Amino acid sequence: MHQRMGVYEEKKETCGTICLKYLLFTFNFLFWYFVLLLCIFLLEVLAGVLAYIYYQQLNEELKQSLRDTMIQKYQRTNQEHITRAVDKLQQEFKCCGSNSSADWAASEWIRSQAGKGRLVPDSCCKTPTPMCGERDHPSNIYKVEGGCITKLEKFILEHLKIIGAVGIGIACVQVIGMIFTCCLYKA
Repeated sequence: MHQRMGVYEEKKETCGTICLKYLLFTFNFLFWYFVLLLCIFLLEVLAGVLAYIYYQQLNEELKQSLRDTMIQKYQRTNQEHITRAVDKLQQEFKCCGSNSSADWAASEWIRSQAGKGRLVPDSCCKTPTPMCGERDHPSNIYKVEGGCITKLEKFILEHLKIIGAVGIGIACVQVIGMIFTCCLYKA
């Protein structure tokens, strides 16, 4: 009998206790899954509301930033990536300048010797050739009312509709997931 006291007796789990453990784990998991889905959903709604509220402010900052970039950083040393981006923007959207081709008159590059008498960069030309920016004529230069910023806004708005539709679709799936989670939790 003395030897038996030192031996650890293993507790045997019955089928009921095992099932109870798994049930408690599952319900706890379902609760936290619901909370996680709810938090993500609320963050998505908050992001959408903030984007709607600050749209006009973002739009104005985009306009100012694009104009400043074109005027101050185009064709500057160590700013080649900006030059390539502006050239691509003007060629892809068939536009010239932030608001109009007249914006380039204030450009540091156009006013310097490096501009070589150009009125606009060669990327403003309908058919880009070396030094084609010397002639500021509608047959040669993209004259778009509102400039590149108008074209960029239109492009962004077209793609925002797609992004918004995808966001609404994902939100619906999340709401359905929350409903199913509640149904499983109550069952």
